[in-house]
Amino acid sequence: MKDQSKTIQDVGCSFDIDKYLNARKLTIEAVKEVSALVCVGMTEDDGQKLIDEVLASKGVEKKWHPTKFRIGKNTVKSFREKSDEGVTLKEDDLFFIDIGPVFDGHEGDYGETFVTSNNPEYLKIKKASEDVFHTTANKCRDEGLTGVELYEFAQSYARDLGYELNLKMSGHRLADFPHAVYFRGSLGSSDIKPKKNLWILEIHIRHPKNEYGAFFEDLI
Repeated sequence: MKDQSKTIQDVGCSFDIDKYLNARKLTIEAVKEVSALVCVGMTEDDGQKLIDEVLASKGVEKKWHPTKFRIGKNTVKSFREKSDEGVTLKEDDLFFIDIGPVFDGHEGDYGETFVTSNNPEYLKIKKASEDVFHTTANKCRDEGLTGVELYEFAQSYARDLGYELNLKMSGHRLADFPHAVYFRGSLGSSDIKPKKNLWILEIHIRHPKNEYGAFFEDLI
């Protein structure tokens, strides 16, 4: 029987690790730059336009997945869910950015949550999303867990912190464009033990009672 893991975790003949890691660097920079330009009163459409402008300034070739800019109550929604209309950024609010640009034939993907105030509950869930990400990523590195095991751990850890993990957003491959020729599924449903720098770990958590969430993703 053919070893599917060699296919699922493969890269293209044009893959260049330096270009790939530079795409990651540019992607993270873009998210940070956009977050610094976001203003109270903006809509999600405003945020999308701002993201496009920043990415264009960095020489983006295309976007391999649709950009997400979620505000307030829309931060609880999964990737494929449409945002409720008419939501604008308030002085006491939170938002997250999720972009998937392609630079020099290589994919980037990064997402992070930002808070517009000193609201302790918003700051807490932002920190929790990053904490769950880094703790789970370390677990992957140290123990060699499968995708399924990683998300079982992340779900349990998020619950311990008082939040619900959204398993509809549970990681995926990344590579030179397009990674989908190797694997279209989610990391969280895979028995593969992810190789370094080939997978995105997505952490989307929600408050169990209130209408807000937080998102963080990066390469592991």
